[in-house]
This record gives sequence, structure tokens and C-alpha cells, in this order.
Amino acid sequence: MPELPEVETVTRSIARLKGRRIAGVEFRSRRILRGAPPERVSARLEGRRIGAIQRYGKFIVLALDSGFLTIHLGMTGRLLLGGAAGKHTHAIFTFDRGRLLYDDSRQFGCIEFSEEFPARVARLGPEPLEVPFEEFAARLKRHKTRIKALLLNQAFVRGVGNIYADEALFRAGIHPMAVASRLREARVRRLFDGMVTVLTEAIAAGGSSISDYIDAQGRKGFFQFSHRVYQRTGEPCVKCGTLIRRVLVAQRSSHFCPKCQRPQVQ
Repeated sequence: MPELPEVETVTRSIARLKGRRIAGVEFRSRRILRGAPPERVSARLEGRRIGAIQRYGKFIVLALDSGFLTIHLGMTGRLLLGGAAGKHTHAIFTFDRGRLLYDDSRQFGCIEFSEEFPARVARLGPEPLEVPFEEFAARLKRHKTRIKALLLNQAFVRGVGNIYADEALFRAGIHPMAVASRLREARVRRLFDGMVTVLTEAIAAGGSSISDYIDAQGRKGFFQFSHRVYQRTGEPCVKCGTLIRRVLVAQRSSHFCPKCQRPQVQ
């Protein structure tokens, strides 16, 4: 699933749509649309103009001159500027200049139109690249869950997923099964700094192109070549040479170095 860096990259790649008017929308699958039937949503979108285009966690929100268009890419969703529609194209947005395709082979993503700011986006936690350290630390201390599971909780911070939780924990030297509330302040600071650094570096590299991720202009990301633990099970740690291991935390694969991320040193 595209995470914060990938969604940020896609959001930036469709920035040129700001100010354009929606001339028409064709939905080819009911499954990817939330709320009203396709015909009604198409009619409500027609004629509206795009204002701000922003990312909120893993969501892309297009603020229209009236209402909001919210897009979640799910596992395999793509936004593509121009080009020919294919068998996995499930929505086509035609503008006064150009068009935008929504492709999704597995159809786990979704598109939603609402007159008010979407409630499910408003309920998300703070932006990890903007939250002050003091707030991050205070929120973390209130949770007795495993730190990896907490980082994946979108109500804690929005946008962090499996890739960047693993990478941030490695940089901080924290075991994924460590209890969040028991982390010492120095470790919390290292985790915060590691999270911000890895997300910033990943955005600069255009995200991680694992599976079929590309941005709206068809460009792949390069941060997958900088992964230090994610999906590197059995490979030597880049710091100490110990073989990377994998465990399940909150039903998700977690990759870590058993020497650099010892559970008893938290």
C-alpha cells in the first residue's frame, strides 16, 4: 500500500490540476466509489473547479470550489495524467484541459465526494512531519501497546505504514515489539528524528517503488534501494552484519536487526 512518501509524491505530481474545471466524470466500477451512486456523483462533480490539492496521511483531498473529492489509493491504486484508459481504469476525470485516470487492479482503493470535509480524514492523527516532538512524546507515553503497532495506528500519526515504521525503528535502534510507554526519553527522541528523517528522504527519492507504484506521470520512486531492513530478511545488517529477521506485530511483517534493535535495551 502506498504510504506517506508515495502519496505525497503522487499529490505533487497532480498539482497542475489546481484551478481546472471538471467537465465530466465517468465511473466504470461501483466498487471504488463511496457514498452516492456513480451517476449522482458524476452530476455533482461536473462544473466544479479544483482549488487546493493536499495530502492527509494516505489520503489525497482535492478541495473544490464547493465540496471535497477524496481519494485513497488502497493497495494498487494509481492516478495517471492523460494516457489511454485500460482494463483496470475505473474512473476518468475530464477537465477543461486534460484528464486524470484512476487505475486500480485490485480495487481496494476508493473515491468519495462530500460537501463537507470528510469525517474519516478529520479523525486521523497528526501529520508526522509537522507534529512537535513534545506532542509526539506525550501521545506515545499514553499507549502500552507495541511500538510497531502504534506507529501503524493512523489515529496516532497519519501516513506511516509498514515500510517506514520498520525503517524508523531501525534508525532509532528500537525493537518493533517494545512497549511504547516504556521507551526512555532518549529513545523516543531517536525514534522521532528517525521517523522524520526517513520520511523526508523517501519523499525526496519519489517514494519506494515496490510492486507497481508510480506517480501520476508514470515515474518510479528510488527509495527502495535505501531500505535498511524492510523486506531484507536473511540479509546482513548494513551496520553490524547480523542477519535481518522478521516477526509478526499486529498481523504485519516487521523486519529488524536483532543486534542493533535489542528488546531489553529500550
